[in-house]
Amino acid sequence: MTAPTSVPLSDWALAADGRRLQLHATGVAVEGQGIVIRGAAGSGKSCLALRLLDRGAVLIADDGLWIDTGDAPFVERPDTATDLIESRGVGLLRAGAVCGRAPLAIAVDLDRAEPERLPPRRVITTGAAERPLILGAGHPALAEALVHMIRHGRSEPGGRIASAP
Repeated sequence: MTAPTSVPLSDWALAADGRRLQLHATGVAVEGQGIVIRGAAGSGKSCLALRLLDRGAVLIADDGLWIDTGDAPFVERPDTATDLIESRGVGLLRAGAVCGRAPLAIAVDLDRAEPERLPPRRVITTGAAERPLILGAGHPALAEALVHMIRHGRSEPGGRIASAP
């Protein structure tokens, strides 16, 4: 079965608070751009976030965050969030610096693997906003690819070049 090319962000929401959605997800900022990582328990959200932190990202929140769904969506740190990130088999680690809010640049779904070598354009939508959606389950170089995508953009299907967020 082919994965959908457009997914409403509200499909991932646990709850809503006005124009904010609460997600069971982990968020990091790479060069000021927010990446939301969602997936079931044990899917590797915190592991991917740790790999991104090792490459210069800053933690927004581990295992729970808000998305402000305004015209330009933002990933937001909950008031109750700590500076800790889970490392399965090691324990809770201090993340170092944290970021309170960053514009949503990329959404990653660790529950689904990308079936295509060169996938079609997939997006997560909120209102009129669209952001790239990466199906990341089992992707061996996902952290590296996400950092590179934030910094340099990605060629879209059909040869169109998408600039970095």
